[in-house]
Amino acid sequence: YLHIFERARNQLIRERGITYAEIEAQGIFLPVREARCRYRRPARYDDVLLINAAVTEWGKASLIFGYKVWNEAKDALTAEGMTQHASVDGEGKPVAAPDWLRSCF
Repeated sequence: YLHIFERARNQLIRERGITYAEIEAQGIFLPVREARCRYRRPARYDDVLLINAAVTEWGKASLIFGYKVWNEAKDALTAEGMTQHASVDGEGKPVAAPDWLRSCF
């Protein structure tokens, strides 16, 4: 599921009109600091899953993405989770997430 979360997060960023590579080109990096997944119901091989991803919280130099994974009928939650990301510069030092990034979400 963490791989699914990563793909959903990247898709969310693309849907906001920017790519993660473009964020990095602006000197902002978002390494994962923490990841959690809570399994609710089994998903089987070849199941079609729907994933909701959103920024759920902004910190001074961090942000949290929340995820919900549903079955195709969207009547069963199979998993939910979060990833917390630091906002750092090219040297790995914490920096406040810039307004242009916040406005994307």
